Amino acid sequence: MLRERCLAILAGAALFLALPASADEAAVCAPVAKVPPERHLRQLTLDLLGRPPTWEEYKAVQAKGSVSEEDIRAMMNDELFYTRVRNFHRALLRSNISASVFDNGNSRLGGNGTSTPFGFANNPSTALRGVNGQSCNADVEQSSCLTTIQDKHAAPLTAKPRTSCTDDMGVPMPVSYDYDTNYYTCTELAVETSNALTTCDQLADLPATDAWGQYRYFCDNRVVGGAVKSHLCKPDRRPGKPGVALTIETKNASGLVESFDHPDPASKPSLLTLKRCTLDLGLNNNIRGSFAPIRGCIQREGYVTKPAPYWAPAGSPATVKVCAIEAQERDHNPWTRESCETGRFANDRSCGCGVGMRRCGVSNIGLTTDPLFVRNVHDMRVAAFNEEPLRIAESVVRRDEPYYNILTTRRSFVNGTLSEFYRQRQGVGVFSATAPAPLESIPAIAYTDAANWKEYTRDESHSGVLTTPGFLYRFPTHRARVSEFYEAFLCKTFVPGSETSLPDPEDSCNRENNLAKRCGCNYCHATIEPTGAHWGRYAERAAQFLPANQFPRFDPKCRDCAINGDTNCGGECSQYVMQAYDGDGASSLGLLKTYLYRTADEEQNIEAGPRLLVERMYQSGELERCTVKRVWNEFLGRPMTAEEQRMYLAPLASDFAKSGHRFKSLIERVVTTDAYRRID
Repeated sequence: MLRERCLAILAGAALFLALPASADEAAVCAPVAKVPPERHLRQLTLDLLGRPPTWEEYKAVQAKGSVSEEDIRAMMNDELFYTRVRNFHRALLRSNISASVFDNGNSRLGGNGTSTPFGFANNPSTALRGVNGQSCNADVEQSSCLTTIQDKHAAPLTAKPRTSCTDDMGVPMPVSYDYDTNYYTCTELAVETSNALTTCDQLADLPATDAWGQYRYFCDNRVVGGAVKSHLCKPDRRPGKPGVALTIETKNASGLVESFDHPDPASKPSLLTLKRCTLDLGLNNNIRGSFAPIRGCIQREGYVTKPAPYWAPAGSPATVKVCAIEAQERDHNPWTRESCETGRFANDRSCGCGVGMRRCGVSNIGLTTDPLFVRNVHDMRVAAFNEEPLRIAESVVRRDEPYYNILTTRRSFVNGTLSEFYRQRQGVGVFSATAPAPLESIPAIAYTDAANWKEYTRDESHSGVLTTPGFLYRFPTHRARVSEFYEAFLCKTFVPGSETSLPDPEDSCNRENNLAKRCGCNYCHATIEPTGAHWGRYAERAAQFLPANQFPRFDPKCRDCAINGDTNCGGECSQYVMQAYDGDGASSLGLLKTYLYRTADEEQNIEAGPRLLVERMYQSGELERCTVKRVWNEFLGRPMTAEEQRMYLAPLASDFAKSGHRFKSLIERVVTTDAYRRID
């Protein structure tokens, strides 16, 4: 039997109109069938608190015969309700930046600080030690490099006698080396010489005129199966390998081979030479302080002992072993004066991890059952940034403030992870996030106290959740930020209308770089572009604020660099127009990117920020109507039907506005409607 039910308004009351099975039967109206009090209680506790009722709660509602408004309000003062509020806003804001910010490993340290020193064992190792994945020498303390016994076959180890384990500016120098098997084939010396020689020292005792003695510099002691064995290393000349063409053996005055060279340098081969390994470093472009390991050589520094880093939990050892390069605390390269406060620090031998190792992090160390277990630093930061906007939303609801304060308040929260991130300027090279307030006004919380959230006030540039790193990174472009704002708070999406059409491919309108004017695109972008300007003082793909005193609307230095073809301009003009693709772009070189193609009104949006956008949306009533729809969908588990929109949307939105936009008041109204309580 097919039955259909619909809502109708009769005598000011909502009734069900039950259609009979036969078209000949008369329509019969019946009262709305509501769930009994026990089921209503179960719905409410599951929806508001995320748990079923207790036996005592069932008994109480049976005694009263209904769930009262006071009961509902009591539930909305329970801590479980505020967890529910955070989860609602987690979904609304899609608060998860794990796919937006990547720690590619360049700031993460390997080792455990005890048996193996903390140190880069990833991409930066190539620039620091000559090969990817190579840490420092865990057997040699850096300060003892001069007294460490070196193999006599390798002498001289340096071009000039070394009197210090560092260079003139205190930068750690290598204490040992190995030949890189990416370039060399290293064969056990006993095998190579048919047991005539077994150690490098025996090889060193042979004269340079000997067939084996001439290769003393290329003898390498390597650990095989837990034992140290001497190997003879020569360029890997297998087809397709880098050393296949290095057939010339160049000798020094003593007759010892010092390098393997290409026979035709004029042909400009990709690999011209492989020189013997020593403890001397090369230079990039002959710039002092721009160090480069010898190609084909793994040159490792020693370790130092330092106080436990910031991520160490209570009970950790007071001191740890750290590779000498990573243990440095400089803010800039002492030779070149280049900053260590950018992602380049990991590849600069003179920078290190900074005070307290603040520029570096670690992945999980140990087992979760181990009292010294350390959680992944990057994951901790991502989790904290994800949580911050939810804490802002919860605080507004908890204080029963106007709901849209979540979009405008300067109030925010930090836990230990974020407190240390801002106050100690951590996360260099991974996160680009401007401190939201003067550092002294950010609550001081220990890094390991991740569960402790404290309130503070951000500076005037901030506007609720819309300027948190969690929002800015999750929606990395100005257009994405507009799209999320419209979808989450106005219940609108940007979809071209059926009446829109693309122009002919040859139409010059297709070449318009301003999307607000390009044919076929302007349907959406005529709204998106001026709206996105409200985030114009926030960098894209970052959470960096661009204050006018540091990032003026126009920078003549950037313009001059652009005109001269220097689009990098020392790395200082990444936020400015440095290349021209049309007439407007050509006349806008040196202009802050967010000002390109802007009208005077749109420039006002840039300076006013997201707060102005929210204030404008207040006037339309769309914020209230969308919030009603969101709450309805959340608590009824489905969108409003067309009939329900006619019955409920306007009254609920009006009551929401009259209540001062109190979120709890709106929820109370929704869960007391007949639609929430009826039996379908």
